[in-house]
Order: sequence, then C-alpha cells, then structure tokens
Amino acid sequence: MSLPEIVSREEWLEARKALLEKEKVVTKARDDIAAERRRLPMVRVDKDYRFVGPDGERSLLDLFEGRTQLVVRHFMFAPTAEEGCIGCSMQADSIGELAHMWARDTTFVMVSLAGQEKLQAWSARMGWNIPWYTAVGEQFNRDYEVTTDQGETPGVSAFVRDGDQVFHTYSVFDRGGEIFKNFYNYLDITVLGRQEEQLEHPWDWWRFKDRYEDAAAGGPGENFWNGTRFKA
Repeated sequence: MSLPEIVSREEWLEARKALLEKEKVVTKARDDIAAERRRLPMVRVDKDYRFVGPDGERSLLDLFEGRTQLVVRHFMFAPTAEEGCIGCSMQADSIGELAHMWARDTTFVMVSLAGQEKLQAWSARMGWNIPWYTAVGEQFNRDYEVTTDQGETPGVSAFVRDGDQVFHTYSVFDRGGEIFKNFYNYLDITVLGRQEEQLEHPWDWWRFKDRYEDAAAGGPGENFWNGTRFKA
C-alpha cells in the first residue's frame, strides 16, 4: 500500500486548492456536455413495443406512468439465465430513492428479456423496489442496440413524450454508463481509489451485494458481457 506524503495542514490546503482549480474545469466541462446532450435531436418512436409487468402487458407509453420523461435501464437478464447481470445489479443498487426522479416528472424502469417470475424473484433477493418489465420479443432490445448478434450489453436510454407521441432522446453504453455506479464516485475521492490497478479486469472484484462474504463466490459469470461497441 502506497500512501501519500505527510504534510502540514497548511501545505495540504495549498495542494487541495490547486487541485480544486482543475476540478472546476472538469465540472464546467461536464455541465457543458450535459447542456449539449439536452440539445441532441430526437427520434419519434413509431413501433408499438410491448412489455409485461407484474400487472400485465404495457406499451412504451404506459411505462411513463403519466410523467413526461422516461429513463430505461436495459438490464441484462437472459430468459435462460438464473441470475441477473452483476454489473447491472450493482447499478440498480446505486439508483436510490425514485421519488427524487418522480419529483422532476421522470419515471425510471428496468427492462429485461427474462420472464417476470425470474425478474421479481431477483428483485426480491436484491431488495429493490424498481418497476421491472419483460420486453415482449427482442425487437426493443435490438432497436436500442443492447441485443446484437454478439450478445447483450447493458445500457440506459432516455425518452420524452409530447402527449401520446414518444421520442428517443439519448442512450449510453459500457463505460459511458459507469456514472450510474455511484459507489465509484465515493471510492474516487479516497486515497486507495478503486483498487483495480492490479486486477486482470476492473470487474474482477465485483460481487452481488449478498455474496461478498462468500469465499467461494467468483466474479462476473456467464451473464456478464463486457461489450466494446459503444465503449467511451
């Protein structure tokens, strides 16, 4: 373990202020990118995608639950899989209280290919209270490029509605979606950081949140695919 140099409080404060100037540049750049993202053109959704939830079949418009915006977490859970994607599960753990998004007229849901029995059982095991739907067929996944001939990849897509018209405004995949793993944001302010430098793959340490104490638990299994097509 390599720790930083020990200095006086005054010296630390001087170094901290110098780094703060660089952090401000990054913050401003992030604000500029967010503004540019909001100015992206959008695409009308003309297909009648169908989804199944605990209460039956729904359209894409129904998933909005009457709100203006919709965020969809494309959660990797194949119909034949017995467990959800570990990376998607870690992101779902990071979502937090949905009421804060609802307060900004935005609905958050997850969509997978697995049936409701598996999705609801996994949700109960993980302790989530997130609306989770099964896509009817693969067309929705394929159109939003999270299912390809090479397999599945995780992603997040954003939609907005104008009356009954739905529009696709944004999608993000792979490392671009790393911002949704909020624990990384906290680890990044610590001295030891993510502690991934010596690992063969950054995700080798990942576990389901109820498996960290299980010495026999391995890293991501067959339902984890590290896609690179949209890698940021």
